[in-house]
Amino acid sequence: MSYCNKSNHEVDIENGEVLYDDGNHKFIWLGWGKLEDGLIQTNQYLIIDNNKGTLLDPGGIHIFPKVVSNVTKYIDLEDIEYIFFSHQDPDVSSGIPMWLSVTNAQVHISELWVRFLPHFGISDLSRITGIPDKGGKVGNYQIIPAHFMHSPGEHLLYDEQSKILFNTDIGAAVFSDENKYLFVDSDNFKEHLKLMEGFHKRYMASSNTCKYYANRAKSLNAKMIAPQHGAIFRDEGVNMFLDWIGSLQCGADIINEISG
Repeated sequence: MSYCNKSNHEVDIENGEVLYDDGNHKFIWLGWGKLEDGLIQTNQYLIIDNNKGTLLDPGGIHIFPKVVSNVTKYIDLEDIEYIFFSHQDPDVSSGIPMWLSVTNAQVHISELWVRFLPHFGISDLSRITGIPDKGGKVGNYQIIPAHFMHSPGEHLLYDEQSKILFNTDIGAAVFSDENKYLFVDSDNFKEHLKLMEGFHKRYMASSNTCKYYANRAKSLNAKMIAPQHGAIFRDEGVNMFLDWIGSLQCGADIINEISG
């Protein structure tokens, strides 16, 4: 088995990188396209297990061609079995109609959001499966509740084989167009924190939800934490992030600060 140990200078930003590979099982980050400049930067991921694929938050309409192009470098679209959406935001899930049209995959999203999907142009919900509040499984992958971080119906996906936690918006960072990098570890965590703090203080519901999440995530002993925005935490960066967010004051805790 092997994990990606490239430095940030060596990463292929546009085409993506294989984060984990043991021969039969891969966890792949699908890169950033040039179309994302000036828009909300997002991360998409693909897990391949014994030649069958699971897509994680494949994103909105404007990046669909880029994601399809990068996915098909690794797997045929007909071999994608599952598409997992962590929550309802359009940057996560507005591409659902197109993914349903080019794959035979079953789509999994919180049952709280299933009835909203017709607003994205879906008339047939027969391939949509609602995830219960307590989580469960998608294929071989563990689905972990992360409600109110920030969505009231939000889930994480943990791949036990690679020990990579797909973390949705938790751990998000806001990059400038000129300054993007893939990995956060002990060397750059302090600087990276400046790109995370504002988002988390404003979007996460409260210190209680953050503490609940951090304790649950620590119990997994993940090797990497892969958010939907920003950079991927690895090595000591994982523990540094979990320690930070577990003590964060945010949302309802700072309502006076937010509202003036």
